[in-house]
Amino acid sequence: MKSSIYNCNVIELPKIHNRAGNITPVHGMREIPFSIKRTYYLYDVPGGETRGGHAHKELHQLIVAASGSFDVTLDDGANKKTVFLNRPNYGLYVCPGIWRDLSNFSSGAVLLVLASMKYDETDYLRSYQEFLNFINGSRL
Repeated sequence: MKSSIYNCNVIELPKIHNRAGNITPVHGMREIPFSIKRTYYLYDVPGGETRGGHAHKELHQLIVAASGSFDVTLDDGANKKTVFLNRPNYGLYVCPGIWRDLSNFSSGAVLLVLASMKYDETDYLRSYQEFLNFINGSRL
């Protein structure tokens, strides 16, 4: 099945409210459609900088604005959409085969990623042409 930006959607995560603060639990295969094998976060992104600029062959991700806000632009080679994230109990599910660019980080933004695989450099598509070749069946 070919990946599409329409397979990527915002997922509302549970929010347990307590007067001392909120908590949002995330379980793989319960709140999100994959098992979690790796967690990482981006922070202190300088104003005007972009991140991302790649796709994955097999990796599934949930991208969360743990603090602050940013834009995620998704591209499936035919369609693009930009999703604004700014709430820690919402995450953007990104399926494999989707190019993503991260931009417009607010001051103090923290981007949290839950990933379905451990880091594997061979899973990355780092040039846009390599991405287009991959999704069009020319799997170099």
